[in-house]
Amino acid sequence: MPAHARGNIRLEQPSDDELVAAVASGDEAACRALMDRHLTRILALARRMLGNQADAEEVAQEVFLRVWTHADRWEPGQARFGTWLHRVATNLCLDRLRKNRPTDDIDEMPDLASGDPGPHRQLEQRELAARVDAALQALPERQRAAIVLSHYQGLGNLETADILGVTVEAVESLLSRARRQLRLSLATEKDDLLRSDKVSAS
Repeated sequence: MPAHARGNIRLEQPSDDELVAAVASGDEAACRALMDRHLTRILALARRMLGNQADAEEVAQEVFLRVWTHADRWEPGQARFGTWLHRVATNLCLDRLRKNRPTDDIDEMPDLASGDPGPHRQLEQRELAARVDAALQALPERQRAAIVLSHYQGLGNLETADILGVTVEAVESLLSRARRQLRLSLATEKDDLLRSDKVSAS
């Protein structure tokens, strides 16, 4: 395309660092752009950590409030902005979990249903999702954080270690213990479900 036809059109999206710099100068549109780009993942992280949507939304709101108020402190090149967001969100979730011990309601959030199955299959998927979420909520907080960041958010061990402020070896240990406990919990749930099915069928 000729230069004159392109005019002032910018073909590339601004980077996170560029948007944060704009936020630091008071650009509300840049802050909205960052929210549009990252809100879904931060909400998903908080929802799986905390077990309910209302608390997750409060955490996400606090995360982006910090973006707005602390943007002038951001130093490009020190870390990926997305990693920093995950670190802030994870720490806020861990703070809430510590304040709210013990967790009372651990069997919400059936969100694993996919595709367009029939009613019976949908019920099975909702039950499975609830059991998975219950097992996840029952994990110790840092194990839960490691699983959510690694498995659900798709982050590598190095980035997860950076977010949690631990070594990669510590992350691997957390993941190993968490997966072992999840397998044990879900195996017990499966046995209970099979027993209840047999009783209902007899």
